[in-house]
Amino acid sequence: MPKPRNSPDPVIIAVILLLLTIGVIMVYSASAAYAQDKFGDSFFYAKRQMLFAALGVFLMMLISRLDPELFYRWAKPGLFICFALLVLVLIPGVGVLRNGARSWLGIGAFGIQPSEFTKLGIILFLSRYLSIHADRVQTFSKGLLAPLGIAGAAFVLIMLQPDLGTGTVMMGTALVLVYAAGARIKHLVGLSLAGVLAFAGLVLAAPYRIARITAFLNPWQDPLGAGYQLIQSLFAIGPGGLVGLGLGMSRQKHLYLPEPHTDFIFSILAEELGFLGAGTAIVLFAVLVWRGLKVAITVPDLFMSLIAAGVTGMIVIQAVINIGVVSGAFPVTGITLPFLSYGGSSLTLTLMAVGLLLNLSRYSE
Repeated sequence: MPKPRNSPDPVIIAVILLLLTIGVIMVYSASAAYAQDKFGDSFFYAKRQMLFAALGVFLMMLISRLDPELFYRWAKPGLFICFALLVLVLIPGVGVLRNGARSWLGIGAFGIQPSEFTKLGIILFLSRYLSIHADRVQTFSKGLLAPLGIAGAAFVLIMLQPDLGTGTVMMGTALVLVYAAGARIKHLVGLSLAGVLAFAGLVLAAPYRIARITAFLNPWQDPLGAGYQLIQSLFAIGPGGLVGLGLGMSRQKHLYLPEPHTDFIFSILAEELGFLGAGTAIVLFAVLVWRGLKVAITVPDLFMSLIAAGVTGMIVIQAVINIGVVSGAFPVTGITLPFLSYGGSSLTLTLMAVGLLLNLSRYSE
């Protein structure tokens, strides 16, 4: 591995700290009424978000100083551990059932989602595999079948929980890595079409997913059922206007909009801070993508380049899906907004992934 020439990218660090600050403020604002009613403590979720943010930033800075050789060495065993956890979480009595999905390992309010860490495991493994077999990437059977088959196996285990949102982000990230490694466009188009057909099959296999698609197309068809969450989200975004109703002044967070501090926090952000607040968050994500792609282009090693592209792709795919869901552009998938939504596993994992990006930025030319 080459020797580092620079300090971690200060722009990435500044953007992450700004997003985390906005996230903690909005988690408190969105959850205060619900937390006070349920726990007698309006800061219940905000305190936990700050704890996870502090832990994530510590791990981010720690990872940013490690030798990238460790990422290469642990890519295979790390993915094996992720697969073991994905199997373990499916065992009744071991995996914890929350919101209809057996996605958690842990005790009480504290736990981890193996599917979240599998996203990072897939990035490291595919980056290693594709950098070793770069000469085969343009052939499907010898170059793409094996890595995408492994990603597909992880997707199947995640869907057994079920967790369509995380699985979609993971497979989208895998396609970004394959593209960055130099795969042929015709192969990617074919894979994308296969993915659309598979998605349609998954939707048809579960009545609740059909209801979500129907609600996405016309939420007013079932305003008190499948379309309720999207309608309440639009009721939050609409009145926000240019400058919003004011921080803390959301109406929809008062038990109208379900999950206002997790999947739909962007709705509350738009309602309270308006177009300017929501636009600021989007601009920060755009700056993060710009710096991530800059790292991917300027690092001297293919393995490093693919990791940077994978991390950047994972973050942007998840952010686009979440914002698309809350604004009615995509069906509801149950996926968090990176750095802003409440959630320990998601926040910690994403900050660890940014730690990889910061680490590689030290080698950027």
